[in-house]
Amino acid sequence: MSDVLDRFDRDGYAVFREVIDRELVEEAAGHVDWLQRHHPDLRPEQLGHTLLRDDPFWLRLISDDRLLDIAETFIGPDIALFASHYISKPAYSGQPVLWHQDAAFWPLEPMRVVTLWLAVDHSEPENGCVRLVPGSHRGDIQAMRANTAVDNVLGEEIAADVDESAAVDMVLAPGDVEVHHPNIVHGSNANTSPRRRCGLTIRYIPTSTRITAEEQPFPSAFHLRGAPGVNAYQPWPIFDPARHYRFTDAEAAGE
Repeated sequence: MSDVLDRFDRDGYAVFREVIDRELVEEAAGHVDWLQRHHPDLRPEQLGHTLLRDDPFWLRLISDDRLLDIAETFIGPDIALFASHYISKPAYSGQPVLWHQDAAFWPLEPMRVVTLWLAVDHSEPENGCVRLVPGSHRGDIQAMRANTAVDNVLGEEIAADVDESAAVDMVLAPGDVEVHHPNIVHGSNANTSPRRRCGLTIRYIPTSTRITAEEQPFPSAFHLRGAPGVNAYQPWPIFDPARHYRFTDAEAAGE
């Protein structure tokens, strides 16, 4: 893995192919549909972390050992979840994510965190894939400014010029995972294609990183592996067929 870490240090991102099997990815796609039916007030790009604390499938997915093994490569063996978010861009109308750095938003101290972006659908330039500026993680954290001139996921953008000609497209197949640094400049275009583009962001922290948000425990703080460290955590939800998305081995969830 030393070559992966060397490239990550240089570029600020890495790509892992065929991490999650087709069956689990299909369950994730069904989960997104289920969430949209149960939360019709939310845009599909906004299926975020506050929904996670009472969702056994979401926890089953983000705690998959194949994902935790990748996270461990970057942050070590003591792992917690900070946040997770489906960004599902519907065909023809999916909103862009304007250029930003994740570290500009997050209540973490220190800023030791890694994002895994799990492709639920094929993700390509035509349907608004993630775009990254390699090496930009080595720069400073820039201020953000409001931008409501165009409908977008964050309502903000980085208050600095971005050399878009240097950006690279993260072309991913379902089950692939892209990993990126919290300081890297990234975003994605609108989806004007006839195909949905859905991905799940998963923000893993070492358990030595403190979540400094006022609400404690944080809605999506879960202990996943190793020593529990410095944070308070949510209890693991137990599957209830009357309230939760049904999935393979759902009845064992939370036991």
